[in-house]
Amino acid sequence: MDAANPMTQAATRDRPPIGSRVRPSRRAADRILKVACLVATLIGAVVLGSILLMLIVEGLRGFSATLLTQPTPGPGSEGGGIANAVLGSLVLTLIGIVVATPIGVMAGTYLAEYGRGSKLADVIRFLNDVLLSAPSILIGLFVYTLMVRPMGTYSGWAGGVALAIIATPVIVRTTEDMLRLVPGPLREAGAALGAPPSRVIMSVTWRAASAGIVTGVILALARIAGETAPLLFTALNNNSWFNANLMGGVANLPVMIYQFALSPYPNWQSLAWAGALLITVAILALSVVARLVVKSERAR
Repeated sequence: MDAANPMTQAATRDRPPIGSRVRPSRRAADRILKVACLVATLIGAVVLGSILLMLIVEGLRGFSATLLTQPTPGPGSEGGGIANAVLGSLVLTLIGIVVATPIGVMAGTYLAEYGRGSKLADVIRFLNDVLLSAPSILIGLFVYTLMVRPMGTYSGWAGGVALAIIATPVIVRTTEDMLRLVPGPLREAGAALGAPPSRVIMSVTWRAASAGIVTGVILALARIAGETAPLLFTALNNNSWFNANLMGGVANLPVMIYQFALSPYPNWQSLAWAGALLITVAILALSVVARLVVKSERAR
C-alpha cells in the first residue's frame, strides 16, 4: 500500500543519498585511514621484498657443486658445504615431530572430546597457551638442565626433545580446533550404531578432521625447522658428521647460520647465506603444502 502511495514515492525520491548524509569530517577520517593502511601495507611489502631479494641474491652466490655433498669447512678454510648441517637438521626435526605428534594429537583429542566443561581441561588449555607463546630460549635452557647437564654432553636427543616441546602446543591447539568443527550428528551416528566413544573418535571424528590435523602437524614442522635458540643449549653444532648415537654436538642449519654469519671468514658467510636461503625455501614449501591441504579440505 505504501509503495503505491504517490506521497511516499515523492518522499523517497527527495531523500538524499546515504553517502551525502555522512558528515564531511567522517568522510575525511575514512580517507585518512584508508591512506594510512595503504602506506603501512606498502612499507611492509617493500621491507619484506627487500629482505627476500637480498636473501635470494646472496644465497645464490653461495651455492656451489659441493654445497650439499661436503661437510662444513674449518675456520679460514675454502670450499666445503653444508651437507652435515642439512642432514642434522632433518634428523633433529624428525625426532621433534615424531615425539610431538602423538602427544599433541592425543592431548587435543582429550580437550575437544572428553574435557568439555572440565576444570582440568581449562587448566591444560591455559598451560598450552602459555607454552605456545613461551620464548624458545627458555625451552632450550629447560632441556639443557633436564638432559644436557646430567648426560655431561650435548646431544641430538636433547635437541629433538626441545623441538618437540615447541611443536606440541601448536599441534594441540590445531587438533582441538579441528575436532570442535566436526558436526555433532557424525558422533551421534556412530554412537547410534553402538560404537564406544573411542571407536567413534578413531573411525569418525579423526577421519573427518584428518586434513586439519595434518595441517597442524605441517605448521608445527615449519615452526621448529628454523629454531636456533633451543639448539644452542642442546645440540649445539659440529663441523663434521654426527655420531650414529647422536651424542656430542650435532650439526644443524639454524646454529650453523648463526655462527657462520657472525664469523670474519668470507667463505663461512657465503655458506651462511646459502643455508639461510635453503631453510627459507623449505619453510615456504611447508607453508604452501599446509595451505593446499586446507584448500582441499574446504573443497570437500
